[in-house]
Amino acid sequence: MDALTYYLYLFLAFLPLLLLKLKRRDNNDGLRLPPSPWSLPVIGSLHHLLVGSPLPHRAMAHISHRLKAPLIYLKLGEVPVVVASSPDAAREILKTHDANFATRPWSPTMKVMMADGEGLAFARYGALWRQLRKISILELLSARRVQSFRGVREEEVGRLVAAIAEYSPRGEAVNLSQRIAELMNDTAVRAMIGDRFERRDEFLENVAEGVKISTGFSLGDLFPSSRLASLVGGTARRAAVNHRKMFKLMDYAIEKHEERRAAMTTDAEGVVKEDLVDVLLRIQKEGGLEVPLTMGMIKAVILDLFGAGSETSASTLQWAMSELVSNPRVMERAQAEVREKLQGKPTVTEDDLVDMRYMKLIIKETLRMHPVVPLLLPRECREPCRVMGYDVPKGTTVFVNVWAISRDPKHWEDAATFRPERFEAAGTVDFKGTDFEYTPFGAGRRMCPGMAFAQASMELVLAALLYHFDWKLPGGMLPSELDMAEEMGITARRKRDLYLHPVVVSVPPHVS
Repeated sequence: MDALTYYLYLFLAFLPLLLLKLKRRDNNDGLRLPPSPWSLPVIGSLHHLLVGSPLPHRAMAHISHRLKAPLIYLKLGEVPVVVASSPDAAREILKTHDANFATRPWSPTMKVMMADGEGLAFARYGALWRQLRKISILELLSARRVQSFRGVREEEVGRLVAAIAEYSPRGEAVNLSQRIAELMNDTAVRAMIGDRFERRDEFLENVAEGVKISTGFSLGDLFPSSRLASLVGGTARRAAVNHRKMFKLMDYAIEKHEERRAAMTTDAEGVVKEDLVDVLLRIQKEGGLEVPLTMGMIKAVILDLFGAGSETSASTLQWAMSELVSNPRVMERAQAEVREKLQGKPTVTEDDLVDMRYMKLIIKETLRMHPVVPLLLPRECREPCRVMGYDVPKGTTVFVNVWAISRDPKHWEDAATFRPERFEAAGTVDFKGTDFEYTPFGAGRRMCPGMAFAQASMELVLAALLYHFDWKLPGGMLPSELDMAEEMGITARRKRDLYLHPVVVSVPPHVS
């Protein structure tokens, strides 16, 4: 069901409680909480998420704008929530008080998803998280490791170009959303287990289900003390089923990985190239860790890496292509740059990307207008503190609305327009976590460590799509008519798949 129907269902489900349990607003124990919209008994501020947009990041931005408050307080059912919607508020949470907001809230759904082992993304702050972070930075996502998968990325992009080129002579539109998602899946899986995954479609289906389940806005998560909410919502059951399926798929993938490894021979230097599962199994075998790695933890880390390396990158590329076909001037300039740099070369390689400056600006502008995780991953206040002069109680869930911040006309000229040129000037903001008006990957301790992996994949794919093809909208559709609706899970992806007609301009050698 869509978000509007969902919240109406939620309200009706709790209407009997609302009538039986009318009560006064809390006195807040003398705390100076951030500004808040008016609330109702039992459901708190939930009804405000229906105003203007059923998408939480848009609704929260609307509330912040209406209250003229960079920091707002919401009571979503039983869950106290603080939302930062300005660079200054984001700086206090992600930098000034970073350590105090460095843990993750564990909703009932998340507890189910983490039952067999914590991964990096949702691990509670402590020894295990610090250990996983160190392993990720030094071993799994280092510049050297990312570079080692260059051949995988280039090969998979070649396959994508070949598959799309087959549509051109038939005059058919290609489901670019599906093709990009499959490409990013295959690239990420090969980096992790050394080969494609023959159960890819099943894997992608379960990943999509997991993204929808993990939003934190289900009945059971909003009313964690209520067994009725858990039963009516059913999210915990869905989460348990999804968790079992994903871990069975991981078992199968690791089993096949081990079979391939046993049959492999070494290269000319007597070395078998490590994939990411090899790295984790080696670290587990070596031991000496403060918190021993279990197989459950290894599977959870693999799934986190897959989400960071596949789901988010695929969504960004889909938005980038959507914006390009909606803005022919930008598309024309981008294609001119790519084709001038390549000078008729048969394929795009990562060496070619160094001087493609405008294409990099397109990715930056896409991340500004369509941050893949618009509220970032939630944080939890570990100890009471003050932010922007307001009290934030212990246990409060904290969101940073990077979608609202990166579209705020106070900080961005012509903020609603897709204009990559805004990043051309020297000294403009970057997404490295120091410019708080633009933090699509977050900042501080919990900043996404997979930026280099994601950036390498996105740049190569986008360059290939721009180099080899011209793109037309189907059915004579005008650029202004393209549906740009969002669908919200943890990530904000296109609600409907992007279909485009490819016109081959430069065919690589294996596509003739």
